[in-house]
Amino acid sequence: MDSDGRDGLGGLDRLDERVAGCRACPRLVAWREEVARTKRAAFADWTYWGRPVPGFGPPDARLLIVGLAPAAHGGNRTGRMFTGDRSGDVLYQALYDVGLASQPTAVSADDGLELRGARVTSPVHCAPPANKPTPEERDTCRPWLVRELNLLRPTLRAVVVLGAFGWQAALPAFAEAGWTVPRPRPAFAHGARVVLHAPADPAGPEGPRDTGSAALHLFGCFHVSQRNTFTGRLTPVMLREVLRTAAEAAGLYGTK
Repeated sequence: MDSDGRDGLGGLDRLDERVAGCRACPRLVAWREEVARTKRAAFADWTYWGRPVPGFGPPDARLLIVGLAPAAHGGNRTGRMFTGDRSGDVLYQALYDVGLASQPTAVSADDGLELRGARVTSPVHCAPPANKPTPEERDTCRPWLVRELNLLRPTLRAVVVLGAFGWQAALPAFAEAGWTVPRPRPAFAHGARVVLHAPADPAGPEGPRDTGSAALHLFGCFHVSQRNTFTGRLTPVMLREVLRTAAEAAGLYGTK
């Protein structure tokens, strides 16, 4: 591993530990811990995670899926992204359908689910009241996403962003991590596709230095929220199409 900690599983392991210990946003800390104490009746026998939820997936992922924030009784309960709620049911079924997950269900952090070439994360790592982080909370959490992007840089080739909030939160993180975001910033839309280029570092005494980044293919997709999936705004076919296209852009072959 280099001095920046970019290479290898150890870097992501340490990042995940640091994320899980974050207490930077008082409103989010209070809410996630209150939910963990009071619980939902259906999960009364659970010991809730009640902390920030780190990303999930292999350290050499070529595809990153960016959501919004953990659900109060989903990730905040299970400790894993999109695990234990209806949104996760839809997402992991689609990932399984296109060959990026080992199984179609995600019920707990120890259920044996593995992702293949893909990783799931979010721009806000704590469950927010009413699923709505404030702009300040979004910006406070951004360094975690920037760090995650830096650690994934050697292999990362494509990103699927779920929803307009995630899109708006992720674009500044891509820029901070070294990719060039077009100006004006591209608008979110389902099916949007933007290529973010990675320029070399400014020239030093020995000339330009490569940042180690490849071009990044960015895809927009409606969020897998119950509102979108129940109303048909986002169908399983639509979700699979975006994931399959992104997987192909990332060089993940052998998908169904």
